[in-house]
Amino acid sequence: MMKSIHLEKPGSAENLSLIDTEIPVPKEDEVLIRVHAAGVNRPDILQREGLYPPPTDASPVLGLEVAGEVVVCGKQARSLQVGDKVCALVNGGGYAEYAVAPHSQCIPIPKNYSYEQAAAIPETFFTVWHNLFQRAKLTAGKTLLIHSGASGIGTTAIQLASVFGAKVYATASTPEKCEAISRLGAEAICYTDEDFVAAIKKRTHGQGVNIILDVVGGDNVQKNFSVAALEGRIVNIAFLNGSKMNLDLMPLMLKRLTLTGSTLRSQSSSIKAKIADELLQHVWPLLNQEKIKPVIDSIYSLSDVVKAHQRMESNLHIGKIILIP
Repeated sequence: MMKSIHLEKPGSAENLSLIDTEIPVPKEDEVLIRVHAAGVNRPDILQREGLYPPPTDASPVLGLEVAGEVVVCGKQARSLQVGDKVCALVNGGGYAEYAVAPHSQCIPIPKNYSYEQAAAIPETFFTVWHNLFQRAKLTAGKTLLIHSGASGIGTTAIQLASVFGAKVYATASTPEKCEAISRLGAEAICYTDEDFVAAIKKRTHGQGVNIILDVVGGDNVQKNFSVAALEGRIVNIAFLNGSKMNLDLMPLMLKRLTLTGSTLRSQSSSIKAKIADELLQHVWPLLNQEKIKPVIDSIYSLSDVVKAHQRMESNLHIGKIILIP
């Protein structure tokens, strides 16, 4: 048996509790990981609220990323051995003492990293790499606007884009968050003090930005059209302010913009495996050399999962929130 987080019914964080459950059994292409740390992500909040149901074949337990030690290998998980220390993108079940993961979604923990640091990597790094580099084709010399720059996604995107040679702008809601993202390499815009549309137009001399990564949605969608440069690409990966709005799509045609988006969890294991391979090739050397590193806001015990979710919902956090069994 193991400890895991149980969601009694969709709703508030208070509906989460720590219970005893059976240890999961890995499939032939999976490994069983003794979890030493797990990341908390926005999709966990949505799933808790009943707005982001897990795939039918996934664990109902919350949690999309873990770091720990491999304790059982399925017959087809030949790339790993018992005792390997890995961080993994899981299809659910991360808020527990043990979790299963496809072996192709497990990556060795970077050199000198703690389990807590390693658990802050998979969900955000997979998401950012897929959306900025695979979908939006970010390259050196491009200009990028990141909304919610102090989030786990934002702090990851700022660092990756900067180290690969992009000019990065990022929005945030407080001076403290702006100071934090400035230290990471972005030119910060406090959207509670100034309109980000005017700020971007002024700072780019009216040219706009090549790529926009948006987790906010709502009114931002129309505004993103205004600040996108000709042939710009806009990637929506969440809609914190809503996914339904009235839009004038004329700028989409006149500027020849690309508006796209994705969710990571529903994609095939082969796509996730490709992302993992590219991360190992292009990003892991940077993590090992400490040229980039995940930003950790706070660490909670698994029994304090309610507080961890409340911390995320407060929108005061900067970087990742971590749980430890």
